[in-house]
Amino acid sequence: MQRTKVTTLLLVTVATTLIGWFVVVGLERRGTYLPHVPWIVDVALVALAAAVFWAGWAVRSYLKGRRPSLDPLRAARTLVLAKAAALTGSLLAGWYLAQVVAVLGDLAIEARRDRAIAAGVAALCAVVLAVVGLVVEKFCQVPPDDTDPANGGRSRTGEADPEAGATA
Repeated sequence: MQRTKVTTLLLVTVATTLIGWFVVVGLERRGTYLPHVPWIVDVALVALAAAVFWAGWAVRSYLKGRRPSLDPLRAARTLVLAKAAALTGSLLAGWYLAQVVAVLGDLAIEARRDRAIAAGVAALCAVVLAVVGLVVEKFCQVPPDDTDPANGGRSRTGEADPEAGATA
């Protein structure tokens, strides 16, 4: 499984911001205004980021040799969770940024300014979730093997690896 690229997440954020802006502006032109982003969204995003980080830290500890055992299925699930957190954070950051961009022209109005601040804080929390997802993906990366397949299964020191089944 390949690691999530930052450029992919940035493209998702930009695309979501553009589409979200069209949706928000279209709704407001019809007289429908979105409610303010509640503070519980910020708490939920930060708590989710903390949970993903905690799960990733267990995998990191095992790979560093500080933890005696780890279920391989748990490690795989942690990696998938990290990828999902990165993508979800990117999508939510785009959605909340769209709400900020939609009210930028009306910041003199207190209610619109409050909406921009609440959506901006939520966007920052979503970015934190995306960054934590990328960091935990890095935590789950297994170090490269000492054997070099291009060298006929020999280790980098020149000795044959008995598990590789290579004969010299």
